[in-house]
Amino acid sequence: IDVTMSTVVEAVTLRSLGAFGHESVDSQQVAFSRSRTSRGVRTLQGGSAQDHRLPDAGSSCTDDTAQVANKVAYLDQTKIPAVAPGERVRVRLRQAGVDPGAGLPISSRKPEWLRVPARMGEDFLGLRHTMRDLNLVTVCEEAGCPNIFECWADGTATFMINGERCTRACGFCKVDTRLPLPLDDTEPERVAEAVERMGLAHAVVTAVARDDIADGGAGAFAETVRAIRNRCPGTTVELLISDCRGSEPALDVIFAARPDVLNHNLETVARLQRAVRPSAGYARSLAVLARAKRSGLTTKSGLILGMGETEPEVLGALGDLRAVGVDIVTIGQYLRPSETHIPVARWWAPEEIDAVGDAAREMGFAHVQASPLTRSSYHARAAAAHAAMPLLAGR
Repeated sequence: IDVTMSTVVEAVTLRSLGAFGHESVDSQQVAFSRSRTSRGVRTLQGGSAQDHRLPDAGSSCTDDTAQVANKVAYLDQTKIPAVAPGERVRVRLRQAGVDPGAGLPISSRKPEWLRVPARMGEDFLGLRHTMRDLNLVTVCEEAGCPNIFECWADGTATFMINGERCTRACGFCKVDTRLPLPLDDTEPERVAEAVERMGLAHAVVTAVARDDIADGGAGAFAETVRAIRNRCPGTTVELLISDCRGSEPALDVIFAARPDVLNHNLETVARLQRAVRPSAGYARSLAVLARAKRSGLTTKSGLILGMGETEPEVLGALGDLRAVGVDIVTIGQYLRPSETHIPVARWWAPEEIDAVGDAAREMGFAHVQASPLTRSSYHARAAAAHAAMPLLAGR
């Protein structure tokens, strides 16, 4: 019998609904499907969130299901020859049901709410001098964050450890992807010295992905936490980590360092994961966050909007994050760093992001930071403080 995967998924889902006594379930599709309605099964255009409901008595639950429209073969980036810059991103977007040609040109004028004035005052220049003096890297600079002037003027920066070259090539990120250099054992102490010089009450530390190292760079995270606490025992520490390829020993090293906040970004909805994060995975990221929460840590994650996702998919992703116990969530607008990166599908208006943020608060997150310019570390100290109050009250 010629049965499609979508038919099998629908049959198993509906059988599960009946077996566990639920009337409906929300699911996230990761393959592009046509928009059709069939016997209580609704599939939104682009493979977005579905609403599966039990059929009426006597009706069939396997006929006339939505068929997969785009059957482009799986693209293994390690096996294809050199291609034009950005072509792999475009192929993956098409696989996810997004037309890369329909995105906004990179020359498009940004809306007023995304315009940030440059403010290179004494505080900004002083922090930049500290970073250069200690030979440190910040994600603020490497990722082209639009909030760099505001944050640096406020004496806040996100340190990026394990070098400045990443082993992954995410479709939204401008961090250098050349062959990584060996780790520098003095880096944790230099980060701690910078935290001390700046007098930070809350330090945020992230890293490039280092899949070329056995522990994925986990040891350096732990050493940096220890170095900061030795020099600045009153400073809270937030880590923004990669998934360490899901390695339990590597993640345990990070969790054992007991950061005050453990951040790992989901970045986007299930359908767009391969286009946005080809070396990561939706389920793996949720598992990392669930394990961090089970270890007793305050957890945080974030989504960037504007790469072709739908609002129901965003709400589904937020629901998944809350289901694994995430405490803090950040939601912001995607800005395209170059022609070779994922195009901006659309600008989310501030009131739309506000509505998504309100929905997230209703889901029970301890703190929600949602605005067009929000990034993972934006107002991180305030977010950690706000999250601590309901978390402590619940203990």
